[in-house]
Amino acid sequence: MSESPTPTSAERVLLVRLPCNPIFPIGPIYLADHLHKQFPQLQQRLLDLAAVPLLDVDRVLRATVDAFRPTLLVFSWRDIQIYAPVDGRGGNPLQHSFEVFYARNPLRRLRGALGGVKLMGSFYGELWRNLRLIRRGLKRARHHCPQAQAVLGGGATSVFYEQLAPLLPKGTVVSVGEGEPLLEKLLRGESLAGERCFRAGEAPRPGLIHEQPSGLIKTACDYDYIESIWPQLNWYLEAGDFYVGVQTKRGCPHNCCYCVYTVVEGKAVRVNPVDEVIAEMRQLYERGVRGFWFTDAQFIPARRYIEDAKELLRAVQQQGWNDIRWAAYIRADNLDAELAELMVATGMEYFEIGITSGSQELVRKMRMGYNLRTVLENCRLLARAGFRHHVSVNYSFNVIDERPETIRQTVAYHRALEAAFGADKVEPAIFFIGLQPHTHLEQYGFDQGLIKPGYNPMSMLPWTARQLLWNPEPMGQTFGRVCLEAFERNPADFGRMVMDLLERDYGCAPLEEALHAPVEGRKAMATATA
Repeated sequence: MSESPTPTSAERVLLVRLPCNPIFPIGPIYLADHLHKQFPQLQQRLLDLAAVPLLDVDRVLRATVDAFRPTLLVFSWRDIQIYAPVDGRGGNPLQHSFEVFYARNPLRRLRGALGGVKLMGSFYGELWRNLRLIRRGLKRARHHCPQAQAVLGGGATSVFYEQLAPLLPKGTVVSVGEGEPLLEKLLRGESLAGERCFRAGEAPRPGLIHEQPSGLIKTACDYDYIESIWPQLNWYLEAGDFYVGVQTKRGCPHNCCYCVYTVVEGKAVRVNPVDEVIAEMRQLYERGVRGFWFTDAQFIPARRYIEDAKELLRAVQQQGWNDIRWAAYIRADNLDAELAELMVATGMEYFEIGITSGSQELVRKMRMGYNLRTVLENCRLLARAGFRHHVSVNYSFNVIDERPETIRQTVAYHRALEAAFGADKVEPAIFFIGLQPHTHLEQYGFDQGLIKPGYNPMSMLPWTARQLLWNPEPMGQTFGRVCLEAFERNPADFGRMVMDLLERDYGCAPLEEALHAPVEGRKAMATATA
């Protein structure tokens, strides 16, 4: 059997993370590491434009391309969070939108409109800037090597590939999900027909996003090599307050109605070998890193992975790293007393849980797969084990069938979490879903006539924004006005203020009511999207 072709010594790969919030660029790092292990002689460079002042990104990209002369540019586009409920881009998009849609005071509506115009300018400016960087980078590379190619991947690309592709240079390879096998084949000159990708100018296969990834199991990232190709590494490590990403598994088995992780990473959970994860953490620890973020979709995605989490944390204990701190997204229904104690003993400093609602009825309708009673019991286990740090609880109001009784239930559930950890430790993070393609919620929107096929999920135009910022009636006005009052009264503690106002207006149900989901009731999400 003949061996697969390998890249020639002339191949040069430049991995470029496009500008975004300066979060440790674990995706491009892992891509570079994988290619190095497959092709040890391959020349690579990693350029993180998130660590470059925005006024300099164009110049730095041109200079890097001229100096390195890549034959393959791999661009990573991390996110397009159009309606993210956080400050950024031109202000707070949730506040601007709600002022325009729900404010009674005309001056406040005007303020929201002006903020929205600024936000639109910032969003489209970022979109056009990133597309310009891709075009100019490829053109510059082809000045030195006429056969140079470009690949675009990353989280934003995987979600919005159908909208981005027509805006890219013709022939650009658009990668959905994991990029390692795709880049291997591209460098070997093999066919890409079986990969989750397509070329700009061609139509993607129907349902491309729903195809399952190949099942790669990671080995420890070689940070000596990464440091040799990425001079910006120390910019992150010297900051000290950053969490540095480490991945322990890929994939998510759940079907939450608004989430795209399942389709991007695949439903099959692939757990990385514990000794490889520890070897990677050890390299970072020896470089002074003490804060680790486990970048899995969920650190404990299901009960069958409790033992895997225990094995990893026991291995962390055996290293004697008593001064580290770590954080993760967790499904708190997948804990037991021993795991809770291990999490505290190994330095868990912060975790996020995305329960979405404190009403078991709505949790069921949104396909979250949570048992809120179990979540609460396990949070109490963590508190008894000595957890005294920060908890972020994500609530996405008004997604499916919200009404006054479910609001009262959510208030009751949140107060129970506060009783477990302390009110000052539990931060309610209030989200309103930005409708994303390829999700069950999108299909629900089609079925209910809230959106129409052919809509543009990347549009920031006002008449589109009201559809894509998911806050339908009959509760839309209610939540809009409560959030506006919270922004006005205490913007620095918006989430807690929202909870207080909801309790003022609707009261607090008995906790047992929140934990009980009636079998009969309104049309469930599962029925609506069947």
